Amino acid sequence: MAEMASGRREQRAALRTWVRIAQTLQNRAHDIHTKATYAVGDLAGATMSVVRDAQPAWAVLPIEPETPPALGAVATDRAAKQALGGNTTILASLTSEVEQSLQAESRASGIRKLFAGKKAVAAAERAARHLDEWAAWASANNLTERLATVDRHTQPISIAPGDLLNPAIRWDEWWAPSAVEIQIVQASVFRRLHKALAVLGPLAAQASSLRKESIAAGDLVRVAETRKLVGEILINRLRDTTQERLRLGGLEQAGFDTVLKVLEYRGPLAVLPGIGDVSATRIKAAARTVWRTTYDETPVLLDINERRPEAANLLACLHRWDKLRRTLNSPTLLQMVGGLNHLSRPMRPNVAQVVVGAYPEQTVDELLTKIESLCAAADQVAPLDFSATEEDPWNDFLRRPADYFAMLDELGFVTEDPKRVHGDLPDEIIEAVRRQQLDKTFLLGSLRGYQDFGARFALAQRKVIIGDEMGLGKTFEAIAVLAHARSIGGHHSMVICPAAVVTNWMRELSSKSTLTAHRLHGQHRAAALHAWVRRGGVAVTTFESLGWLNQSESWPEVTAVIVDEAHYIKNPSARRSARTTQRIHEADYAVLLTGTPMENRIDEFRTLVGYVRPDLLVHTNEFTPQRFRRQVAPAYLRRNVEDVLDELPSSVEVDEWLPLSTSDARAYERSVIDGNFMAMRQAAFDDPTNSEKLRRLQVIVAEAESNGRKVVVFSYFRTVLTTIAEHLDGTVIGPLTGSVPADARQQMVDTFSSAEHGAVLLAQIVAGGVGLNIQAASVVAICEPQLKPTIEWQAIARARRMGQLETVQVHRLLSEEGVDRRVTEILAHKARLFDEFARVSESANVAPEAFDISDAELAQQVVAAERERILSGPVTSQDDSDPSLD
Repeated sequence: MAEMASGRREQRAALRTWVRIAQTLQNRAHDIHTKATYAVGDLAGATMSVVRDAQPAWAVLPIEPETPPALGAVATDRAAKQALGGNTTILASLTSEVEQSLQAESRASGIRKLFAGKKAVAAAERAARHLDEWAAWASANNLTERLATVDRHTQPISIAPGDLLNPAIRWDEWWAPSAVEIQIVQASVFRRLHKALAVLGPLAAQASSLRKESIAAGDLVRVAETRKLVGEILINRLRDTTQERLRLGGLEQAGFDTVLKVLEYRGPLAVLPGIGDVSATRIKAAARTVWRTTYDETPVLLDINERRPEAANLLACLHRWDKLRRTLNSPTLLQMVGGLNHLSRPMRPNVAQVVVGAYPEQTVDELLTKIESLCAAADQVAPLDFSATEEDPWNDFLRRPADYFAMLDELGFVTEDPKRVHGDLPDEIIEAVRRQQLDKTFLLGSLRGYQDFGARFALAQRKVIIGDEMGLGKTFEAIAVLAHARSIGGHHSMVICPAAVVTNWMRELSSKSTLTAHRLHGQHRAAALHAWVRRGGVAVTTFESLGWLNQSESWPEVTAVIVDEAHYIKNPSARRSARTTQRIHEADYAVLLTGTPMENRIDEFRTLVGYVRPDLLVHTNEFTPQRFRRQVAPAYLRRNVEDVLDELPSSVEVDEWLPLSTSDARAYERSVIDGNFMAMRQAAFDDPTNSEKLRRLQVIVAEAESNGRKVVVFSYFRTVLTTIAEHLDGTVIGPLTGSVPADARQQMVDTFSSAEHGAVLLAQIVAGGVGLNIQAASVVAICEPQLKPTIEWQAIARARRMGQLETVQVHRLLSEEGVDRRVTEILAHKARLFDEFARVSESANVAPEAFDISDAELAQQVVAAERERILSGPVTSQDDSDPSLD
């Protein structure tokens, strides 16, 4: 009995100890949670948030001296909660049920039992049984060790400044819920940003003001055009706007013959004979309806033949707005200022580190890239002075109309039919494209709405074919994809294209983005490869050079691949196709560009679709264009010029810079040494079988035929036209030269006008470029730069005149080195002088020949410069092709 009593006393002592420990742990957990709650509140208050598209994108927390202890409190609370876990019920039972049982037992135990009542004795007996059960359970479940474990895990956790990513903190549970990435960043990055925002903030405000001015100016243009149109609407048309009966006789008798006169009349209409108060109210309402309907349907028109002051003011506003944005090398940087403005809070000097969290679909590197872009822009920005005398805004508009129409599109003044912009895409793909973000941080200029959609289509679908008609800016769409890839952390991208367009790609990347382009083609390709691998950027290479490139031991991870002139890889068994498709498969994004409507070449197109989406099945049985579009919709987007350019610009002009072939380069060198200026201008066609200009012309003609267009080819030289005639397939009319009688010339034009699509009219530019209307041609090719630009302007005007229903595409075929470049540079300099002259002289506008310079003077300059270049080193071509690759 004595042993049993002793064992029970020890048991009860153990229970009392466990109760005290449980009370201690509960109190400690409460204190820990209280401190953690305050700490979380303080840390939340110190956190800066960056929002993107109205959704949280990044969270930023400066680490101040008091931050680590606060994080320690949070980590301790998280650890305590995990340690308590299922033990919470045990602690609660110990501090309530067990403690109450101990008290009940003690009230009727020992000597107290003699004085206790029956109820107290019964309660003590029940309590004893409960305590015995608890003691047995505690012994079986090793309660002492369990409580010790909880005690160990509720001790304070210390977080050192270098241990901010300690898993015990569990950032994603309380600080940035659903964050997919958390990094520690040096505070110096954000201090630089603070300084950059101080510089760029005022510019962003100025840009916002200029944008509003442009919108207001655009509205004035619409108001002026609407006033003109409403001024031509007769008064009786008011009846068409309402079902109510309108009495208009009194108005007509009073001289109100147009709707505009009703709107501008300031007196009460009810005083006019035959018009009462009700009729006056209805007439005014009908007139306002006509105005609003007309205004809503009136686009912003910029008519170069009717240069209204409202339009000139709009162009001036757009020019200033664009000038400010281009000063920063990216129109989107000023938009980023607003997005990152929450990070402008200055950081205390003792802050050395910052915690950055990225929410879904974002990365920390993307935020750091944006910050670096802003800082770099702020370092380079220079004060702008808009008070200086600006040139005539029409001159800049004529030089780059596409940029101005893109700005008008951005401001909402160009209305595009969504169905035409979307091509034949199904609704689910259109919705996916709309949700797709397009980061324009590294992009220069403004994308048209349809171009923006095309770039987002490529990003949303990841690997696609864009078959927009020539002249719609497929290159800019592709560059937008490359810019987005860079903004999300893709440091290496690639363009694969024919050798003839490498120079064009280098120029376009430089003028339309801040991406670094590397020419992996030609004699310096090894050095360019090294620079691309080491520094990143966009590698521009050829189908042929890709074979050499694949042998490189150092090959970076390529994020995006652009394949221009995708029909070059239509043969899947060719080695160039295998090498290109390997790059397509390895990249995250791939865009194949082609200007040919692939519906006309279903077998070839099925191969291209297989490169980007092998899961799509393209059937040829019972083939129709509509069915074809449905089948390939996930991977193919095509829009026509007439579908998306509602303003129908008078022309889409493209300078096509092409290399000299090896044989043409030799002929050119001989001409230079001989001092034969005219032979120098024709050297690019010396060897027709290898002429890059002739090859490009053949592509232009083939695409024109596929797109239902006709082509007029101009050259100054009869021999060039004869060479072209011998090497073009299909219907070729001409050459139309100066020796052809006038009647025969018109007969040639008539024959050309009635010919099928793809027909070509060859014309000597001094003959066919004057006095003939060639509206049947919507594609113009000029084989060499003309010494008198007025001749070129007049030649283009033969196709670009009344009766022309299609946008005119103008292709200038230019050799990369030599006479074409020299002539172009000299004339460009003269163009700048002419612009300055035009600002102070009305005669320049009516006498464009003031721009022309002496043929002999220009020839002497070019020959002298080229002789100096040739004698210092041989003329080289950019042709490093390997015939075996095909």
